[in-house]
Amino acid sequence: VLFNLKSKAVVSTQSTGIEVETEPSAHTTKTNNNNNSTDVTTAIDFGLEAVSHREIATQLSELRLECEEHGVELVQYQTESTLARIIELITKDLSEPYSIYTYRYFIHNWPFLCFMAKVEDEIVGAIVCKLDEHKKGSYRGYIAMLAVDKNHRRKKIGSSLVQKAIQTMIDHKCEEVVLETEITNQAALNLYQQLGFVRDKRLLKYYLNGVDAFRLKLWLK
Repeated sequence: VLFNLKSKAVVSTQSTGIEVETEPSAHTTKTNNNNNSTDVTTAIDFGLEAVSHREIATQLSELRLECEEHGVELVQYQTESTLARIIELITKDLSEPYSIYTYRYFIHNWPFLCFMAKVEDEIVGAIVCKLDEHKKGSYRGYIAMLAVDKNHRRKKIGSSLVQKAIQTMIDHKCEEVVLETEITNQAALNLYQQLGFVRDKRLLKYYLNGVDAFRLKLWLK
C-alpha cells in the first residue's frame, strides 16, 4: 500500500522476531515506550548479514543476461506517454486501486527509480520506487509497485526490475530497502526472499480488503 494514513500500534512478537502492528483502540497501546528500545528489527536479530553492493551488482549482471536471452530490455522511465501502460500493468495486480495522482507522485518525484521491461516495443513489466532520507547522510528506499505481464512471467523480469532499482538506490547512498506485500502473495514473498529481503513486521488488516501485510526489509552494506 502506498498511502496508509491510519496510525498503528506495535505489538512485539517474541516467538517469531516479527513485530505485529494492529489497529489502535482504547485498549491498545504501543509496547515500546522505553527510550532505549526500538521498533526497528536489524539483520543481526534474524541472524543475517546485510547484502553487499558487489552481490547486488553480480546478481543484476546475471539477471540482465537471462533477460536478454528472452529478448527483454530494461529501460528507465522517460515520458508520460508510457504512464497509461504502467498503470494498466500494475492495476491488474493491485489489492486496492490507486489514482493517477499516486502514480505521478512517485514517478514525477523519483523518475530515476521507475523502470520498465520491454519486449520489442511492448512494456511487459514495471517497477515504481522512491528514496527518502532515513538517517543523516543515508537513505531508505521504498518499492511501491511491481508488476509483470502474466504472459511474460518466469523470465526473471520481476527480479531484474527489483535489482535494477536497488542498484540505482545504492548509487544514491541507500542503506536499506523496504516494501509491503500481502501475506497471501506467496509469489511475491518468494521473489523478495530470494533477493535477500526478510520479514520485518506483520501489519494487521493493512489493506482495504482486510488482508494482513508483511513489511519486508533488505539491509545493504
